[in-house]
Amino acid sequence: MDKFKEKLAALRVEVDNATARADKAESEVKVLQDEQIQKDHEITSLKNRLTRAEEDLEKAENRIAEAKLNLDEGETTKTVGEGLARKVSLLETELDAAERNLRDTTEKLRQMDIKAEHFERKVVQLETDRDNYERKVEDLTTKYNGIKLELDETINSLNDM
Repeated sequence: MDKFKEKLAALRVEVDNATARADKAESEVKVLQDEQIQKDHEITSLKNRLTRAEEDLEKAENRIAEAKLNLDEGETTKTVGEGLARKVSLLETELDAAERNLRDTTEKLRQMDIKAEHFERKVVQLETDRDNYERKVEDLTTKYNGIKLELDETINSLNDM
């Protein structure tokens, strides 16, 4: 009887441990999902910045074209053209940096997706383990109740003798 109680207690501890592992895995999945959402927002922000940079670049290129047409007008136009060229150069540099950042972020997002899939598989596995342990506990409980009932009947029959 004591061995049975010890086994039942051990099974309960195993079930508690499995439940704790499942809860931990679920919280890790939630953290990864939150990180993925954050990365998605970051990508959207970077895309917007890239679009604005491209628009600024296009505007700057248009200004440069106008400046070249007006080059005959004098030295002031030349100065404006040089300023615009510097802006274009700066915008191109920013565009390159934004593109690199976008590539890096996309790679990180891909890696996060892979990690999230890994943890989702782990969660499914842990849930399966938990279900198996629950079935085992139910079976053991049923056996325990049957044995207890037999013991009570045996005790009652011995008392009746």
